[in-house]
Amino acid sequence: MATRAQQPEKSAALPSGDLLLRSVPRSESRSGRHRQPEQRPTPYRDVFAVREFRGLWSAQALSCTGDQVAQVAIAVLVYGKTGSVFLTSLAYAMTYLPPIIGGPLLSGLADLFPRHRVMITVDLIRAGLVAIMALPHMPFAGVCTLLFGTVMLSPPFSAARSALLLDVLPPEKFVGGSAIGNITLQISQITGLVLGAGAVAVLGPDQALALDALSFCLSATIVARWVEVRPTPARETEALPSLLTVTRDGAALIFGDRTLRTLVFFGWLAGFAVVPEGLAAPYARTLGGGPLTVGLLMAAMPAGTIVGAFAIGHMARPSDRMRPMGWLAMLSCAPLVLSLLHPPLGLVLALWGLAGAGGAYQLAAAAAFVRALPASGHARAFGIAQSGLLAAQGLGILAGGALAQRIGPQAAVAVAGLLGLVLAAALANDWTRQRGEITITRSGAPSPPGSSPPGSKPAAPQARMAAMPQPPAAGMSGPPAPAPAPEIPLPKL
Repeated sequence: MATRAQQPEKSAALPSGDLLLRSVPRSESRSGRHRQPEQRPTPYRDVFAVREFRGLWSAQALSCTGDQVAQVAIAVLVYGKTGSVFLTSLAYAMTYLPPIIGGPLLSGLADLFPRHRVMITVDLIRAGLVAIMALPHMPFAGVCTLLFGTVMLSPPFSAARSALLLDVLPPEKFVGGSAIGNITLQISQITGLVLGAGAVAVLGPDQALALDALSFCLSATIVARWVEVRPTPARETEALPSLLTVTRDGAALIFGDRTLRTLVFFGWLAGFAVVPEGLAAPYARTLGGGPLTVGLLMAAMPAGTIVGAFAIGHMARPSDRMRPMGWLAMLSCAPLVLSLLHPPLGLVLALWGLAGAGGAYQLAAAAAFVRALPASGHARAFGIAQSGLLAAQGLGILAGGALAQRIGPQAAVAVAGLLGLVLAAALANDWTRQRGEITITRSGAPSPPGSSPPGSKPAAPQARMAAMPQPPAAGMSGPPAPAPAPEIPLPKL
């Protein structure tokens, strides 16, 4: 059990949309020789008072909302043209796989050229690619090629925006800006999917894609008008390690440590939970629904995730956020098994929303993963974890589509849920044992025989991870940090 000095103080919510900051212990704020000034939160309105931040935020909201509109449009467009469940899942997987290549290769553009220019150029290129995609009678191969190129350009845009956020906001407002960005991503995802369903139903998929192209143009215009021109960042003189070296070192760091290995496998379970979204269009057809049903099915899990993130973020202690991680991981897959019973639309939405709520365990897993990393290995290990997550999601959608082509989308979703449930149960069991070992180690009692497998590393990183405060979902509760809480990767078009 940690001492009082090791335990984080309970957070309290502040009114008027203010950030949630750690309260100062009464003994420190009211007595003692060296009194600590009470921390004051930075209200969101003070963050929005920065004109350049408003520009970056507006560009992000437009781009993300347009992307989700395109998600629905592409699913309906491809399934309508081909009638193939597998080809539809292939097109949807294209929103996950390209960043694995584009991330390492293109993110560095934000360090070679002025960052606002990178954002504008990437937005205009993506607008052109999506506009061509929206042309009538575009063949399936052309749609996939253009989609691959569009998604490939997402990493440099995100890297430039993140770097500009550090230049635009002073340190006391940076945490608030990061929180606002995370909340915007979550809300824009659901809003965009619902709007996309309506746009496809009223205008058709081609015109809905044209709206996404327009959102990129508006984003570029806002950045050009509201974000100041800054010179190219200074380059480092020392030689940078090769991509192969960074990848090898990151993989060795993760898979050589039992705790990091377990946590990254928790993250990669999303490869099973994402299958329903990739099969939303053919699944809607089995329910007799159209584009609106597709949008509702795709929005059900993200909506559940926001509810689950809210619950996790308002748990008082970090240990309370980590304790149910295994159960929540199983919950993210278990409701999907009931798809085998062919439930009606209302029940399907409830089941998928419940699975999405369980998927909020990813917040605790990502936070624990980052806290368990040594300071020198953050970038290498997190790059491996994020690329693996995207690969797991993309390959999971492809495998789900291939299986649905044979046994139908409802049965394929149930199989994905069952496989994910089995693996989640195994990981939960291993995580429970690790937490027990950490508790024994920290209490000073001798470890039970056989508690550490041969070749495993000492429990120091695990104990450090358990003692560190876990950053909650952005904008909910927890102490301020010098860097934003890890974001769940969101597919970008």
